[in-house]
Amino acid sequence: MSNQGQYVTTAISTVGVVGGAYCAYQCYKQLMKPRLPTEWKKVGTLKELMIYPIKSCAPIFLTSAECTTLGLRDGWLRDRVLMIIDQKNNFITARAYPELLLVYPTVRSSILSLKHKDMETVYLNLAEVVALGKVEQAKVWGVTVPVFDCGKEVSEWISKLLNRPDESFRLAYYASQSCRDLRLTSTDKVYKFTKNDSGAFPDEVSYNLVNEASVQDLNGRLKESTVTHHNFRGNFLLSGAEPYAEDNWKYVKIGDNVFEVIKPCFRCVLTTIDPETGIHNPKTEPIETLKSYRQEPDPVKRKAAGSSPRMGLQMALRSAPGTSLSVNDDIYVA
Repeated sequence: MSNQGQYVTTAISTVGVVGGAYCAYQCYKQLMKPRLPTEWKKVGTLKELMIYPIKSCAPIFLTSAECTTLGLRDGWLRDRVLMIIDQKNNFITARAYPELLLVYPTVRSSILSLKHKDMETVYLNLAEVVALGKVEQAKVWGVTVPVFDCGKEVSEWISKLLNRPDESFRLAYYASQSCRDLRLTSTDKVYKFTKNDSGAFPDEVSYNLVNEASVQDLNGRLKESTVTHHNFRGNFLLSGAEPYAEDNWKYVKIGDNVFEVIKPCFRCVLTTIDPETGIHNPKTEPIETLKSYRQEPDPVKRKAAGSSPRMGLQMALRSAPGTSLSVNDDIYVA
């Protein structure tokens, strides 16, 4: 055989190996995709739909929104794509700065406005931030994330609001179209997260659902206080289901959007701060009452969650992104 023939034979063999490997990889990817349910049970309707554009600040209520891998979106309005960082580029939250709960954002076209009863409204053009900004690094739960700095004016506004004139707090905008890296904790190792589940700046996953009936049952157990679903800062408020029925759901469908339940939402001290006043509950309610009956029953998962009680669901999008959902849509589960 000539040298040319040997080269041709080798090339064909190489192409065959590479092609076979590619086909095998594609088959593997298909097998690894979650098999979505074909049978669904209606449990209620979507009563409220909320986006929290700035982590730890007030929500914006919508009648419809688009579902993306990063979370809910309505134009420039996106869920938890902004956060406040300190001088060390670490995120801060209302756990330590409850005044943040009283910051009310709005987004019109690309213009973000921040309102607070004791402050003059400040405005920011998000399109300019993205077009002119230089990518920097910040941290969320120890994970490095790419961000754009939102500028001096809003930084001074936040520092004044938090009464820290000697410290510089900045507003950061997420500088990626992909989900941030997963943080490696014991909880994350117990549950089946994928690289497309963590969103931009939410604590864990891109979507959170709260069952109205579960909150009502909780209020029946509280002795000296009451809470609303706003204490739990979900994206979706479900109306019509039985209390805590969500404990047994693996998938949730709203409109044409299918979500996989990754884990229960284990609650922290943030739920004990009144979202309308920013005042801590002196008896750390509702956490103390929730701890009495909403602990994780699985011993392995309980070890990862510690004493944090369950309320609501952490979910990730499993249907194709780009489809919208609306208030009053039926909610199905499997």
